[in-house]
Formats: sequence, C-alpha cells, structure tokens
Amino acid sequence: MPPERPTQKPLIGIVLMLAAMGILPFLDVVAKTLGEQNVPIVEIVWARLFFGMLITLPVAWKIVGVKGLVPDPFWMHTMRGIFLCSATFFFFWALKFLPIADTLAIFFVQPLIVTMLSPVMLGEKVGVRRWAAVVVGFIGTLIIIRPGFQAFNPGMLMALTAGTSLAIYMLLTRKISGRANAMVTTFHTNVVGSLITTVAVVFFWQPPTLEQWLLFPLLGLIATIGHSLIVKAYDHAEASLLAPLAYAEMIMAVAAGWYFFGDFPDRWTFVGVGILIACAIYISYRERVRKLPPSVSGEHS
Repeated sequence: MPPERPTQKPLIGIVLMLAAMGILPFLDVVAKTLGEQNVPIVEIVWARLFFGMLITLPVAWKIVGVKGLVPDPFWMHTMRGIFLCSATFFFFWALKFLPIADTLAIFFVQPLIVTMLSPVMLGEKVGVRRWAAVVVGFIGTLIIIRPGFQAFNPGMLMALTAGTSLAIYMLLTRKISGRANAMVTTFHTNVVGSLITTVAVVFFWQPPTLEQWLLFPLLGLIATIGHSLIVKAYDHAEASLLAPLAYAEMIMAVAAGWYFFGDFPDRWTFVGVGILIACAIYISYRERVRKLPPSVSGEHS
C-alpha cells in the first residue's frame, strides 16, 4: 500500500527546490567537460543514469525490499524515465554547441510549459493573468534565441527539446508524488533510463580514459542528489508553485560556466532571462493569490 501523501508544506518544498537548483549546474559542468573530450553524448547520458541507478539501489532496497523495487504504477515510472532520458540527452547534446548558461537560459522554457500543461495533466487551474505571463515568458525565450538576428545554432533547438521533455517529467513526478519514497522513485527512473541507454550505447561506445571513468560516477551522484530533492519538493508543494523556482539555477550556472569554461552570457541573454524570471515570479504570486480566501485575495486569477 503506498504511503500517505505528505501534508502540503509549501515552504519546505521551496527550500528543497532551491537546494536542488544549487546542485544541478555541477552536473552540467561534468557533462560539458566530457563532451569537450569527445565522449559520445549517449555514453555520457548512460553514465549519468547507470551510475545513478547503482547509487540509489542499496538505499531503495533498504527502504522497500526486493518486491518494492518493482515500480508502481509501472507505466508512470516508465514514462518518467523516458522523458528524463530525453531531457538529459538533448541538454547534454546542446552543451556541445552552447555555454552552460545559454543552454540553461533556453531550457528555462520548461517552467512555462509546466504551467501550460498543469490544467490538462494535473487538473490545476491556470487563470488569465498567468496565461498572459506564459506568453510574455515565451517572448523572453525568443529574445534569448533571437531567430533571424543571429546564426542558427543547433544547440538552441536541442535545449528547447530538453526543456519540453523535462516539463513533462516534472508533471509526471507531481502525479506520483507521495506514493513512494523519493529515493525509490529516483531509482525507478534511473532503471528505466539505464535500460534505454544501455541498448543505445552499444552502437556508440568509446573506451573511456581513467579520468573519464572517475567522472562517470560523479554524474550519477550529482543527479541523484538533485533529482531526489526535486521529488521531495513536489511532495510538499504544487507544480505551478515550484516550477518558477527552477530559474534560481541560472545564478549557479552563470558562476560555474564562467569559473570552469570562461563563458559569460551576452546582454540579450540576460534581458531574456530577466523577462522569464519576472514572469515566473508573477506566475508564482498568482498561484498564491488564487489559494487565498476571496476576502483576503480580493480577486481571481
């Protein structure tokens, strides 16, 4: 029998989400380092998921035993694994063409898509004002990409695809939150992704160096910690509230990209990200107002 869903505690969810956003950019640093060493993208994704599976296996085993390692509901965990695998693949691929901060800036379409799809997938109400914020947010994304004003970079399309894939992953995560321990849920996702990438990596395998073998488990460790925190965050707060907090990752991404690779976003990227963050904050605000009693909020979203 699945555990009872935790009581909604938005503040705890916010803290957990912010912690995850501070950790995950270092996953991008390791992935970009491996990509610059010409390690095949499929191999990098395989390492992230396979070692993530190995790291979470003993913890999941201890929590639920052997029988509990079979995911329930199976199809939901399978879909989460597929979309996380897709998001990881396209994001790591984008890093071969773009700096970390630029890739992440375009990837930030993800919270907007979460807000757009939450009424369909989660039954959450999104009012007119938040729909307007989503539209303005997409304008911010266009400012970052600037189609027609700069040479097309394939990394932009890959980052957009990665953001869309992760948005669906986030929504599926919300649907199963509270049904299993966060580490067990993370383990199930890693298993599905590992099975997919193990089949694919056979055709692209390139023998890693000793340094690369040492970096492979680091991918799994950082990802496991970050995504476990996200799963726990969704146990305590709604998707439409937590989604905008993903923008906090940009701060650490800029710092990491500058420190490790000497990359720094141009002014238009900052303008676009500023618009996205403003829209995300407004969406979060409208979500909170919607939950207040009419006598307190005085309006409807």
